[in-house]
Amino acid sequence: MNTIAIRKAELGDLAAVQEIARATFFETFAATNTEADMRHYLTEKFSDATVSAELNHPDSSFFIAWADETPIGYLKINTGPAQTEPQGDTALEIERIYVRNAYHGKKVGQLLYEQALVSARQQNKTQLWLGVWEENPRAIRFYEKNGFVAFDKHIFQLGTDQQTDILMRKILA
Repeated sequence: MNTIAIRKAELGDLAAVQEIARATFFETFAATNTEADMRHYLTEKFSDATVSAELNHPDSSFFIAWADETPIGYLKINTGPAQTEPQGDTALEIERIYVRNAYHGKKVGQLLYEQALVSARQQNKTQLWLGVWEENPRAIRFYEKNGFVAFDKHIFQLGTDQQTDILMRKILA
């Protein structure tokens, strides 16, 4: 297998982030959502304007996993006002860990998660939190294996469909 490198993304990585985001979101969720809802979400959430604003936000960071010169996954983390739901100044949100299906089971998600831990510790955060779709058992198991526990739920809007995300938290020692 190729060597996996994790690098912090910059605005110049816009196309790579968009490509990974669109491909992995489609691979993961297309079979369980309508074509119209998927098209709307992919167009709106991963547009040039939206992703550029996210990459430029001072309280958000992206990290791309590369297999040689191929982007295969990414991590998006948020603090402060960039969090999708306020969890306080001591929290770091993992908004996305997206990995191409071809690289599932190769520890890419674990490497991206470990980057979130490093970032949290560098910023003196005391907790990590995230939302995960209640119908994504693979992701739920991944987070539980890494010490996350459910603490609440919220609604995630995918096109016209309201879906329930489980909010999970990990307290850092």
